[in-house]
Amino acid sequence: MSDAKHAGGGSSALVETVAGLSAGTMAVLIVHPLDIIKTRMQIHRSTAGHSAPLSAIAVARSLLQTPHPVAALYRGLAPNLVGNATSWASFFFFKSRAERAILALKAPAQPSSPPPPAASASSSSSSSSVPAAPRLTAADYFVASALAGVGVQVLTNPIWVLKTRMVSSDRSAAGAYPGMLSGARQLLREEGWRGFYRGLGISLFGVSHGAVQFAVYEPAKRWYTTWRQGHGGDAPREDAGGRQRGVVTNEATLVLSTASKLTAGAVTYPYQVVRSRLQNYDAEARFGKGITGVVARLWREEGWRGFYRGLMPGVIRVLPATWVTFLVYENVKYYLPQWLE
Repeated sequence: MSDAKHAGGGSSALVETVAGLSAGTMAVLIVHPLDIIKTRMQIHRSTAGHSAPLSAIAVARSLLQTPHPVAALYRGLAPNLVGNATSWASFFFFKSRAERAILALKAPAQPSSPPPPAASASSSSSSSSVPAAPRLTAADYFVASALAGVGVQVLTNPIWVLKTRMVSSDRSAAGAYPGMLSGARQLLREEGWRGFYRGLGISLFGVSHGAVQFAVYEPAKRWYTTWRQGHGGDAPREDAGGRQRGVVTNEATLVLSTASKLTAGAVTYPYQVVRSRLQNYDAEARFGKGITGVVARLWREEGWRGFYRGLMPGVIRVLPATWVTFLVYENVKYYLPQWLE
């Protein structure tokens, strides 16, 4: 079969996909209200002398004071749930495939037929000459994650456009989408198919976030498993992708995922602000035309601070989401092969 099997059973691609699907679903259910607050802050425009800075507390208070606060806090849940679950499932599937392709390119050429059996003494003496299996480097993980990210963005951009428009406005607001399907019909009717791919260009730039994150996370995880083995921990097991299995504790997952997420977030947060404005209602009239127009107008009106609007709720949101995502992902990835036996 084309997919390498895990120790317990189930193909690598299947396990990665199910683990990603589970992780994305759980993360959204827990942190969706913070996502609404972050998006409302990102699209808020401040005009000197006319508007006080918008705070996360002010947004939360306005949501809680609506007639249906729970519904307000979970407005846009459907596209967010579908989008995140689809994104994580497809990301880990594409990433696994890309990693296997990179390993295949790095692997030494294999003989067309196995060599004849040799005496035990000679075989043991020649074993040291067998080349070591190739391993993925930080650069390899960066490339694999970037390729996976491109595939995910093209696949899910229509969902994110709908989600952004739903969470950025109250249900009663003029022009607001009452639901995901009705919003899709309205978007298609008013803007055509191009409307579903608003912000795709800036989103493709955003694949660097996942690329940086996993270029930090995967090598750090490998280093941890090696360190743990040297201090009496379980011996690491590698799958066909060169990744360590079964030896990363939940505590280590929290630390490693936090470090990798903060590193990636520090570099790529401004693009999220630009993307949110590009994908919103009447984007050209409100925020500028295209990526350069939005960036120029944002810089002119708010300076560098505008590119980090919503950063604090974004950080608060992203860490719990990251913890949930990686804990669920690593545990499902570890236990699922055993369940499939």
